[in-house]
Amino acid sequence: MILSLTHLFYLVGAILAATAVMTLADRDHPKRITTGLFWGLYALVFLAGDVLPPAVVGAGVIAIALIAGFGWVGAGRHVARGMAETAASAARLGNRLFVPALAIPVLTVAVTLAAPHLAIGGTPLLDPKNATLLGLGLACIVALGLACWLTHETPVQGLRESRRLTDALGWALVLPQMLGMLGLVFSDAGVGKAVAHLTTSYINMDLRLVAVALYVVGMALFTVIMGNGFAAFPVMAGGVGVPVLIGVYHGNPAVVAAIGMLSGYCGTLMTPMAANFNIVPAALLEIDKNAVIRAQIPTALALLATNIVLLYVLMPL
Repeated sequence: MILSLTHLFYLVGAILAATAVMTLADRDHPKRITTGLFWGLYALVFLAGDVLPPAVVGAGVIAIALIAGFGWVGAGRHVARGMAETAASAARLGNRLFVPALAIPVLTVAVTLAAPHLAIGGTPLLDPKNATLLGLGLACIVALGLACWLTHETPVQGLRESRRLTDALGWALVLPQMLGMLGLVFSDAGVGKAVAHLTTSYINMDLRLVAVALYVVGMALFTVIMGNGFAAFPVMAGGVGVPVLIGVYHGNPAVVAAIGMLSGYCGTLMTPMAANFNIVPAALLEIDKNAVIRAQIPTALALLATNIVLLYVLMPL
């Protein structure tokens, strides 16, 4: 049987389901019912999203958004180890503490490179289309085993730590997937075509520099609005990238796509909508929630200007 992305979804769903159960069992949690429901619904999408009717999944997504929107997702009370115990464990393990973390990228690359050669009777063991993601999942499992072996802890403790980090991130953990799907919704709704109509009707696209600047800046602005470059890409690619830069100016699709995504990431640096990148770190560090964004804006604007030049120069085939 081929190991596919569906099996990885089942693993993620199982971890989220365990988080939901532990949350519901936490009597000291101030919002345990709604928080447990939030993670339970999210787990259901991974565990049964492929068999549930789309309307049911959509209703679950709306419920998740409402629970988060009303502030009903909270963090539980986690018992932290004492400083003396933590220091003693760190001194005992030393640099070996980094082994599980470093094993993840190393094993991911190894599995990705080895995937084409892993087959039984001509049948590949890993889905060739998702070898990297599957390699990442397998690497995380191995890393968990290494961590348990080094620390003499159990996988259950790993689930507890997973729940603690999930609580720290909160609803922002869901944003990348939600916003990625929003891009597909926008694409199916014809937003890209609307953008194409507006740009070609009211902006002089006869100048290549104008078209390039509009595409690059548009990617950043849509990312600022939606919080995710993957959500912005279908809109700007469908509105300007494909019909104008590639269709009219015969741009290299690889260059247009790569620099377009990089421009979207410039928008990620400047928006609170990218909460998992900009708001959560500030919350964990207990600093001003907009401090990270303010520090990143000069870099984002400089890179955005550079992208305009790069795309203008490198785009022609």
